[in-house]
Amino acid sequence: MGNPAGVRRDFERLEERRFKAFGLLKKGLSEAEVARQVGVHRQSVNRWAEQIKKHGREGLKKAGRAGRKPRLKETDLKKLEIKLKQGPQALGYETNLWTLERVAKLIEQDFGVEYHPGHVGWLLGKLGWSCQRPTGRALERDEPAIERWQKRSWPKLKKKPTVRGAR
Repeated sequence: MGNPAGVRRDFERLEERRFKAFGLLKKGLSEAEVARQVGVHRQSVNRWAEQIKKHGREGLKKAGRAGRKPRLKETDLKKLEIKLKQGPQALGYETNLWTLERVAKLIEQDFGVEYHPGHVGWLLGKLGWSCQRPTGRALERDEPAIERWQKRSWPKLKKKPTVRGAR
């Protein structure tokens, strides 16, 4: 079942819980009673008891990190961010827009690690980058003229209800 999304496991506290169960088992309490006192399922206590039989107390020590080891080291991520801040045009692209495909290609070229473009978004999120879309506005756009039109001309053109309170 695991943890709720975004909640990390506290390996220190999990280890403490297993050691507490070890102490209770050593006192002669049943697995069911240990499970109630520690707040876990009886099957977990049974699994821990098997570990104790095989490896002793050492068998209950924390396993370390969970999940697959990252393919890019922290130093690689810092180098990647420096490259990203230079912009795509500095690396030979025509537009100044990072796409997931471009970032995936950059990672493969510079670090020899192949990422699917769909997974690059997660990596960018880890770096604090978010998905941005260009506004698609004309370069010749005259913001002050648009603002004047919205304040002066638009209210005159906008239809108003003929009867007060009508929709």
